[in-house]
This record gives sequence, structure tokens and C-alpha cells, in this order.
Amino acid sequence: MGFRFQKRIKLGGGFGLNISKSGISPSLRTKMGSFSNKGYSVRTGISGIGYQKSGCMLIFAVAGFITFLIYTIKQ
Repeated sequence: MGFRFQKRIKLGGGFGLNISKSGISPSLRTKMGSFSNKGYSVRTGISGIGYQKSGCMLIFAVAGFITFLIYTIKQ
């Protein structure tokens, strides 16, 4: 059994940094799910059931931009 290390540092507004053995990656958590440069996951509302897709930097960029706009408009 291998050693696993994972830590998330919250930056506010759903943004954060994920730190693991393989490196550091940015991520964005929303009500729909989470997006990162390594992929995305979608929440289904059913405990234990979700959907993950890897390798989608474009979705991370678009979701980040939309979230930025929403938080800017609210203030």
C-alpha cells in the first residue's frame, strides 16, 4: 500500500490550492462541482455518486471567469 498525501489551502471565493505528492494545482469549488487544471467533477446530490472527467483546462478557465464575474457583480 502506497503513501498518500493531500492538502487543500482555501483562498476564498471557492478558489484553492491542492497540494499532493505529485505537485500543486489550483482548483475552484462551486455548487455544481469542482474544476481544476487536471479535470472536473460534478456533484449529483446523491451521496457516494458523482462524475469525474480529467484533462479539461478550458472548463477550469471558463468557470473561474464566470465565478469572478458573479462575485464582482454582487459587490
